[in-house]
Amino acid sequence: MGFTDNPIISSPFDPPLFHYELDEEGQPTGVKLPGRRESIQVVPVPAARRRGPKQAELALFDQDGAKVTSNALINEIRKHVNQWRALPPSQWGVTPETQRLLLHWGEPSRARRLFFCQREAVETLIYLTEVAPARFKKQIQDANAEANPGLYRLASKMATGSGKTTVMGMIIAWHAVNKARRPNAKTFSDAFLIVAPGITIRDRLRVLIPSDPENIYEALSLVPTDLLDGVRKARIVITNYHAFMLRETEQVSKLNRQILGGRGPEKTFTETEGEMIARVAPELMGRKNIIVLNDEAHHCYRHKVGSENENGEPLTAEEKEEAKRNEEAARVWINGIEAFSRKIGVQAIYDLSATPFFLKGSGYPEGTLFPWVTSDFGLLDAIESGIVKVPRLPVLDDSIQGELPKFRDVYRYVSKGLPKRGRGKQSKALMDPQALPHLLLQATEALYNHYKATYAAWEAEPDLGRPPVFIVVCNNTATSKLMADWISGYEVTEGEGENAQTRFVPGRLNLFSNVDERGQWLGRRRTLLIDSEQLDSGEALSDEFRTLAADEIQAFKKELRLRNDPRDIDKLTDADILREVMNTVGRIGKLGADIRCVVSVSMLTEGWDANTVTHIMGVRAFGTQLLCEQVVGRGLRRVSYETDPTTGFFPVEYADVLGVPFTFAQQGKNVAPLPPPKVTRVRAMEDRGKLEIRFPNVEGYRIVFPRKSLRPVFTADSKMTLTPDDIPMVTEVEPLIGEGFTLDLRTQANQLRLKTVIFDVAGLLLRTYFKDPDGALQVWRYPELTRITERWFMECLTCAGETVPQFLKWRSLAIKAAEKIYRALAPSLAGPPDGSSGALLPILNPYNPEGTTRHVDFNTSKTTVLATRADKCHLNFVVYDQAWEAGLAARLEGMSEVIAYAKNHNLSFEVPYEFGGETLRYRPDYIVRINDGAAEPLNLVIELKGQRDEKDAAKAETMRNIWVPAVNNFGRFGRWGFLELNDVPYDAAARIRDYMRPLLAAE
Repeated sequence: MGFTDNPIISSPFDPPLFHYELDEEGQPTGVKLPGRRESIQVVPVPAARRRGPKQAELALFDQDGAKVTSNALINEIRKHVNQWRALPPSQWGVTPETQRLLLHWGEPSRARRLFFCQREAVETLIYLTEVAPARFKKQIQDANAEANPGLYRLASKMATGSGKTTVMGMIIAWHAVNKARRPNAKTFSDAFLIVAPGITIRDRLRVLIPSDPENIYEALSLVPTDLLDGVRKARIVITNYHAFMLRETEQVSKLNRQILGGRGPEKTFTETEGEMIARVAPELMGRKNIIVLNDEAHHCYRHKVGSENENGEPLTAEEKEEAKRNEEAARVWINGIEAFSRKIGVQAIYDLSATPFFLKGSGYPEGTLFPWVTSDFGLLDAIESGIVKVPRLPVLDDSIQGELPKFRDVYRYVSKGLPKRGRGKQSKALMDPQALPHLLLQATEALYNHYKATYAAWEAEPDLGRPPVFIVVCNNTATSKLMADWISGYEVTEGEGENAQTRFVPGRLNLFSNVDERGQWLGRRRTLLIDSEQLDSGEALSDEFRTLAADEIQAFKKELRLRNDPRDIDKLTDADILREVMNTVGRIGKLGADIRCVVSVSMLTEGWDANTVTHIMGVRAFGTQLLCEQVVGRGLRRVSYETDPTTGFFPVEYADVLGVPFTFAQQGKNVAPLPPPKVTRVRAMEDRGKLEIRFPNVEGYRIVFPRKSLRPVFTADSKMTLTPDDIPMVTEVEPLIGEGFTLDLRTQANQLRLKTVIFDVAGLLLRTYFKDPDGALQVWRYPELTRITERWFMECLTCAGETVPQFLKWRSLAIKAAEKIYRALAPSLAGPPDGSSGALLPILNPYNPEGTTRHVDFNTSKTTVLATRADKCHLNFVVYDQAWEAGLAARLEGMSEVIAYAKNHNLSFEVPYEFGGETLRYRPDYIVRINDGAAEPLNLVIELKGQRDEKDAAKAETMRNIWVPAVNNFGRFGRWGFLELNDVPYDAAARIRDYMRPLLAAE
């Protein structure tokens, strides 16, 4: 199977194990190579497969024909980070809080696993900040010297759709949690300025505010609940860079300004930098050395000194205008950050962008990678991991295949026939939609015909509730209006004076037509014309665009009234209306839900993240990989993030592209278009409130062992088997020069007395678990612990192969032994929690001590959902991964003893336990409230387990011997128990009843 059959060859959650070989033209050859692709500055652009003159393509080679070189700094940093990541957590060289976060983010059992690229981006920043701050600092400072003088920027290159917002949340959590625990540490900060390129992203980034109801820290479980208080203390300001522009403090005419200001500078009437900072970020006043997070940071840099035309080639009028806009945006953005640096102090700037390249007008060659980029997970990496859709040329009708190379870069062939910027200056004939170049209309209609098949497939899913989206990106306002009119219909006036008659011309593309069969405007528009750049700046719409979109705006205002929107519709600006439509495309029940086609002036702004885009049509110039990736990136967000259970990979999804000379698989297979998966809302039902299940949010355990003798209870889970897999016994060492030699651990181990190893393990047990409240070791327990440890060696330790008990001198194995002995001692704590016979109590989350099913409300595209009985479960569905999980739910619903139950999916019920010297958390499968005949119901935690390993044993022992007794001793959460089912639950009901009988007898 080659690249065109299925380009996904890696799991999105793990480091890439393979990558596709690229040929000399940057095309995937279909040959899988082991390992990860090194970071290089290249985005493959395939040649069109046709005979004849070769089409102009984006350069993959420099002027001398040499291939673009690898990104040396990124690759060197990546090598060190990989080596560091492979170390045991105790050797990471980071703070305990950072270690806790890293383990939490990498936990495979998370309900929502984080992508490897997300973890790698933050791991790289942690490595450069905590682990080896001096190793690459000089290189990074030199990289910043020209474009960011005096600032320390680190950039993470992450493909569109790979989750940059999540990475920003992880960065904030890392700094804020550490600062809360170490207020005097200069390495960390709890003050953050987040800068976005426009209002669209600014509003979307509100999830980074900890107080937001949908905040990302809790929604994605980015922070362990006991560390959330540190994040809540952080001061976070989110703004768009336009806010950095110094505003007029007084409205003064030019003449009066000259009179009042004399010969002095006019900035007298403009706010100072301090006033701007107080306006933009009053929450940060008084804080020092803040952290700046730049989203889509390719807009921010200082213009290169002494370079006006980076390529030495003449620019067209459109290119000059684009360069001017880019330069102005970059100047405002970097000036604002420099002002914060001067007035408050900026500790570090973290850039996140899919395309961290210098733009046209920067003074640098357009598309040059920012030299301060430290990690790179590019578009081809994201495609091979399945994180984004695959951009491809659609398979078109045979009759037009001869035009395919022209369709790839259609603007190049039709630009002379398109109107120039400014509609008012065009002749009436040129502003006729029917007079658009034939090749452009043919290409658009060809792509539309492909769209129709996709639309039909989606329409066949009655519960889907949203159409696929077709986007058209145009070069200017005049072209966009003509394209929108041709696609969706328009109004034309014929005749003059009293003889003038108005009629509606239906759209040429029926599914996108805003004109109905009666020749009237549709109540709900199907095609949207927008100028995303104007909308995202926050400024008022230009008179030109407002005139063009007048009918559209009125139609959406009418629809808002029909929806009984609580806002005062007349007070909403035109920009507010269009911005809401644009930002809700593809969202069921929202104003933009029915939009099928979006025609955009210039670029579709970053942050426009509709995941229902299936087709993209480019009608503008594309001179670099940067522009191509920015436009195509608007359509690459996946619809579904459910992995294929047979492979663990994401299924492939496609975005079909014409008019943009950029794609990885030129055509690929003609696969049938698939609709997105049905989304199911899982939530607590209001009419089932009596079935609510509550549970304690336990963060740890307070343990005071009794002063009398300890009584270990060794069980099957206390046993430990040593095998050669646990530690290599024989290692062959081959030096570069000279004779090799052999290290044999058995020889060293046999030289140790077994008693010495037992003493060492007992000492580790004492130091780890037996301390007074003031931290002093309970040394008087050492003889008793030595006897208990010796008994464990005799009864529970098995040595397989050629291993020997002395191998427990190795710390990693000794830690496992100490944990098992400790859990076996937990039954010694039975009795009143007054310290006389021991105390075992839970440590609850101080901010959220109790969890409940009442707050469950989420959407899932999983198809493995089971509708629940209204008299048994507070939630309307059970989401399951394995069939036996659904089988257990069915059996629970059939038991008369079961009062209520809930599957622990997005319920946030977690149990802390220790394994390998680390504190981890796990999520049991079910909570079941049972009437077992006692005075109050039993809350039974059920864990389903097939194959069982050492970690599973640690979980079960912790639940049985520590969590359940601690919660029951506490007394505020009722009665609790734990049952582990190791087989397919055919006899689950009988097993549960067997568990209940001893409890009834004890009662």
